[in-house]
Amino acid sequence: MEKFELKDTRSGFGEGLLELGQENPDVVALCADLTGSLKMDAFEKKYPDRFFQVGIAEANMMGIAAGLTIGGKIPFTGTFANFSTGRVYDQIRQSIAYSKKNVKICASHAGITLGEDGATHQILEDIGLMKMLPGMTVINTCDFNQTKSATKEISEYYGPVYLRFGRPKVPNFTDPMKKFEIGKGIQLKSGSDISLFATGHMVWESIIACENLKKEGINVDLINITTIKPLDTEIILDSVSKTKLVVTAEEHQKLGGLGASISQLLSEKLPTFIEMVAVDDSFGESGKPKELLKKYKLDSVNIELACKRALLKK
Repeated sequence: MEKFELKDTRSGFGEGLLELGQENPDVVALCADLTGSLKMDAFEKKYPDRFFQVGIAEANMMGIAAGLTIGGKIPFTGTFANFSTGRVYDQIRQSIAYSKKNVKICASHAGITLGEDGATHQILEDIGLMKMLPGMTVINTCDFNQTKSATKEISEYYGPVYLRFGRPKVPNFTDPMKKFEIGKGIQLKSGSDISLFATGHMVWESIIACENLKKEGINVDLINITTIKPLDTEIILDSVSKTKLVVTAEEHQKLGGLGASISQLLSEKLPTFIEMVAVDDSFGESGKPKELLKKYKLDSVNIELACKRALLKK
């Protein structure tokens, strides 16, 4: 398999935000005492008059962001995914979603690959929380290039957006010149045996799984679902119409995540057996990201096993 440079997705956000600072004077940034962790320090240094350090006051940050939109600004908020959603759900619901404010909620350190900080920081429910809010767009990027492109693209989209990315360094394999398209899935591999829909860090794990399965004569239709809401129903239904079998892979709870969205779609449009690779109703724990992926059955090996289990249903 081709070797790719390892880069963290949060740095893609930082670079995208910095470029936006030059391209659009209405872009402003707010951070809750995690400027370095969110890679927002370059923006802060270059545009100090457009950067607001609110301290450990995430609820206040969301309220300020909502207020800034009234004056035509495009605020990007930055903190860990847990604090971007669970801690401030009321403020997001009332001041941003209900009011249809043009706030970009940018959330790093999502999922169990946050690692050693443990369960209190490893939110695995955020996609479910955010996708249920009316009018909220939910994006989960897979590598540095895609995160950078998505960061820039959401500035052009009017409305509240939840942009989810992570802490660890992962292979940077997507085309840096490809413009991010909100609401569009990306076909990575073509196959007729099984449809595999992956999102975020699980996309690379799925690529590895597909390569190994191919050696056994199993050809997978692999699609990167970068936007969980609105879901690209066309690419999903086209793939499933061909394969008649589905596996989903995500670094999130099984309840309320990507798998649940696809399951709902298929139950309405094309009833199909589905196997979900996701965290099964549990919290995370402290540990190294790769070890946690293995323990919680989210790595490439477990994606392969899920595909083989699904094939038994054919």
